[in-house]
Amino acid sequence: MTAELVRGQNHTLPQTRLEIRVSAGTPVVAGATLGDERGTVRGIEWIAHPGSPQLPGLEVSQQAAADHRLAVDLEALPAGAHRVTVLLALPVGAGGPVRFGAVPAPFVAVTGLDGTEIATFTLTDLDAESAVSALELYRRQDAWKVRAVGQGYAGGLAEMLADQGVRDPAALAGSIQEAVTRGLARSVAPPPPRTPEGDRVRHATGSADHRPTAPPPPPEPPEPLTDPATTGPEHTTQPHTTQPHTTSGPAAAGASAAGPSAGGPINYAHPRRQHAAPPSPPPAAPPAQPGQPAQPVAGDATGWSMDERLYNQIWGMFEDLARAVAAYRSAVDFAESRMDQELDRALSDPRNRIGGAGDRAREAARAKRDELASRAREALDRDLAQLAAEAAVVEPALPAAYAGWGNPVWHAHRIPMEIPMALRIGDLHLPERADLRIPLLVRLPLERGMWVDSGRTASEAAALMDTDRLRRLAMETAVAHAARLLAVYPPGEFAVHVIDPAGSAAGPLAPLVEAGVLAGPPAAGPGGVASVLAHLTRRVDLVQMAVRARAADSLPPDLDTGEQLLVVNDFPHGFDDRAVTQLRYLADEGPAVGVHLLMVADREEASAYGPVLDPLWRSLLRITPVADSHLADPWVGHAWTYEPLTIPPGSHVLEQVLAAVAAARRAAGR
Repeated sequence: MTAELVRGQNHTLPQTRLEIRVSAGTPVVAGATLGDERGTVRGIEWIAHPGSPQLPGLEVSQQAAADHRLAVDLEALPAGAHRVTVLLALPVGAGGPVRFGAVPAPFVAVTGLDGTEIATFTLTDLDAESAVSALELYRRQDAWKVRAVGQGYAGGLAEMLADQGVRDPAALAGSIQEAVTRGLARSVAPPPPRTPEGDRVRHATGSADHRPTAPPPPPEPPEPLTDPATTGPEHTTQPHTTQPHTTSGPAAAGASAAGPSAGGPINYAHPRRQHAAPPSPPPAAPPAQPGQPAQPVAGDATGWSMDERLYNQIWGMFEDLARAVAAYRSAVDFAESRMDQELDRALSDPRNRIGGAGDRAREAARAKRDELASRAREALDRDLAQLAAEAAVVEPALPAAYAGWGNPVWHAHRIPMEIPMALRIGDLHLPERADLRIPLLVRLPLERGMWVDSGRTASEAAALMDTDRLRRLAMETAVAHAARLLAVYPPGEFAVHVIDPAGSAAGPLAPLVEAGVLAGPPAAGPGGVASVLAHLTRRVDLVQMAVRARAADSLPPDLDTGEQLLVVNDFPHGFDDRAVTQLRYLADEGPAVGVHLLMVADREEASAYGPVLDPLWRSLLRITPVADSHLADPWVGHAWTYEPLTIPPGSHVLEQVLAAVAAARRAAGR
C-alpha cells in the first residue's frame, strides 16, 4: 500500500533498489546529495547533478524537465554515505517561472523498479522559493527510511547547497545552471499537462502512470527551443515542436490570424473554440480476454473534437514511448552497475583472483545481470507491442493535417473552412523499435519559423550525399511543407512568397508555380530580395501598430491579413546587411502577427556573418531533409530520430493537393 507522506513524516523502505519520480508543471532541475552520519556532504564527489549525473548507486537526469526519474541503489552507495537528499530547483534564465509558488505543487514518488509506489509526497505551501529539498532517504539501525522534507530556499540553488555544507556553493550552482542551459537548448517542448480525468486512457496495465494529476499550469509562452548548430559547442541538433495544446480551456488553443474585427483589435483566437470543459474521451474497448489489455481505440484522449482527441493521444503515445524506453535503459544500466559492484567486491579479496572462485563470481554476476536485463526487455517489449497496436489503429484515423503523404486521406482531401490544431512535419522513433513511428506535430498557426538544413554537416546521412542532390532534396522538403500548409488553411487565408536569389530552385518550385498558388513569381536577384522583404516587413509593422493601438479598422484595405509564409532558398546568397536585418526582424516579430519563415540554408555558408546570425538560427525550428537523430525529449533527453515526410515514389498527391488549393481559391474568388 502506498504511503502518502506529509512534511516531516517518514516511512520504512522495503527494498534498496529504487526509482524516485518527480512530476512538476514546469521544467525543474533534479539532483541529489549524499550525507554522512551527521548529514554532511564531504565534497562535490558526493553530489549528483545535470553536469555530473552519476555517482556509485545514484543517477539523476542530465537536463531540466517537467518529469524526472532518479535511480538509486542504496547498497551501492559509497562507504560512509548514510543519507540521500533529493533536491529540486527552477532553472535560471530559461524564460520560465522564478518561484515554486507560481507553478503547480511538485509531486515526488519513491517506487520500486517495477513502478510500484512505496511512498509519495506533494510539495505544497511553497511561495518565493526557487529551490527545495524534497526527500531524504536515510539509514536508521541498519534499515533505510524515506522522510518528506519540503524545505524551500528563496536564495535558490546556491543557498540550498550551502545549507547542505557544500564549499563554494555559488560556483557549483552556477556550473549546474550552465549544464542545465545546455540541456534545455536541445529539448523538445513537453506534452500537454493531464486533465483531472487524464488526457489518455491507458491500455496496458503495466504502463499506467501512478502519479496524481495536478491542475494544468497557466498558459505560458512556448519555450525557445533550438538545435545544436545554434547553441554552441555541443552540436546537438534540435528542431522544435510548438507548445502543445492543453485541454483546460480556450486560452491554450493557440492563435489564429483572423481578419480585423470592426472597431477593435485583430482577433488571434482559434475560431469557434468553446469555453466549457472538454468532453470526456470515449470509453476504451473491453479486453478481448480477461487479464489482457484493452483493444486500442483511436481518439481515446479528451478534447473538443476527434482531431483534438487524436492530437492529445499522439502526445500521450510520445510520452509513453519515452517513459518505457527510459525505464528499460535505467534497468539495464542498473544491471550493469550492479554486476560491476559485485565483481569489485568479490575480486577485492586476493584469494578470489585465482582459481575457480573468481570465475564463479564472474559467472554469477553476469547471470544476474542477464536475468535483470532480460526481465526489463520483456517489460519493454510488452509496452512497445501495445504502442505499436495503438499506432496501427491511430494512423488510419488521422485527418489530412496529421497524416503522412502516403495516407489515402490526402486523395480525398477538401480544403477546410477553418485551420486544424496542428500539422505533421515528420515522424519520430527510437532505436529500441525503429518501426514504431510517432507523428511529430506542430501547432497552428505556427509559433516560429522553420529551417530546412541543407548542409552536409547536418547529419551522417547528409555527409554521404552529393551537395547538389542534398540541396535539391532540402528545397523539395520545403515545397512539400508549404503545400501542406496551403492545403490545411481555408481558401485565401494563407499566402506563400518565395525568394530564390539565383533561380537555382526552379525544378523543386515547379509544382507551386505551375499550380498558381504563390503570391507572386519567385523573387530573384538583390532587387527581388529587397522587394519581398520590404513588403512583408511593412505588413508586420502595420499589423503590430494596429494591434497596439486597438485600431484594426485603420489597416489599409489592400493589406492581406491572412497568414504569410516566406520561403527563402539558398540563404545568404543575394542578401546584404540590410536584407539580413529584415530577415531577422521577420523571424522575431513575424510569427505573432502571422508572418512566418521557411528557410533552406547551410549554416556554414552563412558563417561569414559570425555570431550576428545566431539569434536567427535559434528562432527557427530546425528540420533535416534526411533522417537524423537530433531531437531530445523533455524528460531524460533521449536522442530521437527525426524522419522527414516523403511523397511515395510515382505518386501525384502533391500535384493533386495543389490543384485542390487552386480550385478552392477560384471558387472563393481569391
